[in-house]
Amino acid sequence: MPKLILCRHGQSIWNAKNLFTGWADVDLSEQGRNEAITSGKKIKDQGIEIDIVYTSLLKRAIKTTYHLLNESDQLFIPIIKSWRLNERHYGGLQGLNKNDAREEFGEDQVHIWRRSYDTPPPKQNEEQRNSYLSDRKYELLDRRVMPESESLKDTLVRVIPYWNDQISQQLLDDKTVLVSAHGNSLRALIKYLEDISDEAIVNYEIKTGAPLIYELTDDLKVTNKYYL
Repeated sequence: MPKLILCRHGQSIWNAKNLFTGWADVDLSEQGRNEAITSGKKIKDQGIEIDIVYTSLLKRAIKTTYHLLNESDQLFIPIIKSWRLNERHYGGLQGLNKNDAREEFGEDQVHIWRRSYDTPPPKQNEEQRNSYLSDRKYELLDRRVMPESESLKDTLVRVIPYWNDQISQQLLDDKTVLVSAHGNSLRALIKYLEDISDEAIVNYEIKTGAPLIYELTDDLKVTNKYYL
């Protein structure tokens, strides 16, 4: 039976500093590296053989993937990277300390931006936008689909077609698939998999650097889930 492993990247240096991160390409913290290494050892101890990995274009997810595969002796398996698995784009909030944002915009407004399902933060300014458009990672991406700010709903809209067209097809072939991504891109995928309501999904918490295992039926219905 197919098995899906979802792993949020280990703690990043901006997670540790309480900054809005989004598409900012920041590295893992020492704690984040240790989380990923520990999880790789657990995968090895459980004898889980991964067939293929999907991850984002952001280094914190890519390096988490590397540590997981290195520690489980599975560096040889194919890794496919896509912007569609990137974190939710936090627009003009990216790089701001969350407490400073509350002081500037108010507690209630920041709470809405962070925890509502369909209200995106303010868009990036022109300088931020130009910097991000010139990033080599996105040079082949149609500028018309590159977000300036996203709600969780917007994130789901870009993640689910990728699930349907790519990830699910591997699972339907009875593969064990690892998706190494981000809090909100995984939250969007979990909402779809478990049919979680708009209201409930915004408070759904995902541990950093910890593999979440989904056991699935042949038609990809969830039968069991657990953290390693």
